[in-house]
Amino acid sequence: MQNLMDQIVGAITRSGLVEVEVSARHIHLSERDMQILFGGGASLTPKRDLSQPGQYLSEERVNLIGTKGRKEHVAILGPVRSSTQVELSKSDCVELGVTAPLRESGDVKGSGSIIVEGPCGTINLTEGVIIAQNHVHVPPETAQMLELKDKQRVCVEIMSERPIIFKNVLIRVHKNFTFRMHIDFDEANAAAVNGFTLGKIIK
Repeated sequence: MQNLMDQIVGAITRSGLVEVEVSARHIHLSERDMQILFGGGASLTPKRDLSQPGQYLSEERVNLIGTKGRKEHVAILGPVRSSTQVELSKSDCVELGVTAPLRESGDVKGSGSIIVEGPCGTINLTEGVIIAQNHVHVPPETAQMLELKDKQRVCVEIMSERPIIFKNVLIRVHKNFTFRMHIDFDEANAAAVNGFTLGKIIK
């Protein structure tokens, strides 16, 4: 049975089909900011593993405060990073009164600002808020099979009741990645992504 499943997954991958995952608003914290928000000696408590190896949803939550509103109990994804990064959809930004650029994850220089509130402290984040560029995580062997390169831009057709072709989708290749596409809730709603959904990579 496992051999059959592996053959099916392999055939799907060779066809350029990738599972589409929806990424809700969340935050990545630096070690320094985590200590401010949750107190000295605090650490993130893994709640559930994510599809990308080593990444997890934590038990801890924070509140995000903009000029027009706030979002409470916002998810924190671990482990800690070198710098704090908030990922929002365009709709989130409008509701909060936050101006954030469309960026690749990790590119936060000159990005949006927001207040982050934790149980033990508050941070005035002067930069670090982005709308994440939709992207596909690709392990090297899959990239070789599909002739994809890191930082390449492709189109992806979402196979749903409301099929949409996303253009300028970023390819990210790394040995620790699992083959998945990530879009935000605005994009998921536009394409009627609900539950298990595949996307077809078009170069």
